[in-house]
Amino acid sequence: MTLTVDVAPTRPRNRVERAYRLTAVLVFVLLLVSFASLSVGATDTSLSGVLQGLWTGTPVSQVDQIVLLNIRLPRLVMGLLVGAALAVSGVLMQGLFRNPLADPGIVGVSSGAGLGAILAIVLGGFLPLALQSLLGAWLVPVAAFLGAWGTTLLLYTVATRRGQTSVATMLLAGIAIGALGGALAGLMIYIADDAQLRELNFWGLGSLAGATWAKLAAAAPVIVLGLVATPYLARGLNALSLGEAAATHMGVSVQRVKNGAILSVAAATGAAVAVSGGIGFIGIVVPHLLRLATGPDHRPLLPNATLLGAIVLIGADMISRVIVAPSELPIGIITAVLGAPVFLYILLKSKRSMGL
Repeated sequence: MTLTVDVAPTRPRNRVERAYRLTAVLVFVLLLVSFASLSVGATDTSLSGVLQGLWTGTPVSQVDQIVLLNIRLPRLVMGLLVGAALAVSGVLMQGLFRNPLADPGIVGVSSGAGLGAILAIVLGGFLPLALQSLLGAWLVPVAAFLGAWGTTLLLYTVATRRGQTSVATMLLAGIAIGALGGALAGLMIYIADDAQLRELNFWGLGSLAGATWAKLAAAAPVIVLGLVATPYLARGLNALSLGEAAATHMGVSVQRVKNGAILSVAAATGAAVAVSGGIGFIGIVVPHLLRLATGPDHRPLLPNATLLGAIVLIGADMISRVIVAPSELPIGIITAVLGAPVFLYILLKSKRSMGL
C-alpha cells in the first residue's frame, strides 16, 4: 500500500498565516511610530511628558496642549490617511494593469491634481474677490481635488466605449494627459513670480506641515470612502491577474472591478494630493515589498498596504522634521531618496519579463 499526502494547500495556508502575522506586526509598528511622531518636533514637547503630567496631576502648559492637539495630532492623522491612500492606490493600479511598476500617477490622476494646484497658485489672484475670500486657504486643495477628478472623468470618457473600459486605452490616454499637464504646468511656472515659484516648489515636493483639523474634515471622508471600498475589489483583482477572459469565466464582473478601482484611486489619491502635495514612490514601493513578503493575494495585501503606507509616510515625516531642525525638509525628498533605489531594483528585476 502506498501512502500519498497532498501538500498542495500548505503553501497558500502558510501565506495566509504569514500575512496575518505581518498584519499584527504592522499594527504594533504603526502604534510605535505614531507615538514617536507625537513626540518629535522643533519643541521639547513629548507625549510621554504630557501623559506623565496628567497622571501625576501636574498642570500641562498651554504651549504643550497647542503643539500636541493642534499641530502634531492633525499632522499624524493626515500622515496616516495620505500614506494609506497612496499605498492602496498603488495596489489597485498594479492589480488593474497587472504591472508591478504601476502607480496612481500612471493614469494622470496625480498630474491632474498637480496642475489644478499650480493653476490656483499662479492664477488664483484673478478670481473674484468674493470667491477668494470664501475659499481662503482652501483654494489650492480644492483646485487640486477638482483637477484629479476632472482628469479621471476625462480618462474614463476616453477609455470607455459601449460600457466597456479599455485599460490599455486608459494607460495611453493617461500618458498623453500627463504630458499635456506637464506642459501647462511648465507654462504656469514660466509666468509665476518669485513668491509663487517658492510656493510651487514647496507644494510640488510634498509636506504635511499645513495639516489642520479643518483640512482633515474635508479630506478624510473622501479618503476613507475610497479606502473602505477596496476590500470588496480584492477577489476581482485576484481574478484579473489571470486575465480578463478567465476572470469573466469565474463569474467576476470585470467592468465593475475596473470602475471601482478607478473611482477609488481617484478619490483617495485626489484628496491625498490635494492636502499634502506631490509625494512619490509610496504607491510603487509599498505594494512590491508586501508582495515579496506575503504573495500577490489582494485580500491581505490591501489592508497591509494601508498599514505599511501609513508607517512609511509617518516615518518620512519624522525624518523631515529632525534632519534639518528647526526647519523642515519636504517629505517628497525623503520618499524619493528612500524609494528610488527600490524602484530601480524593481525595474531591473522586471527587465526580462517586460522585454527591456
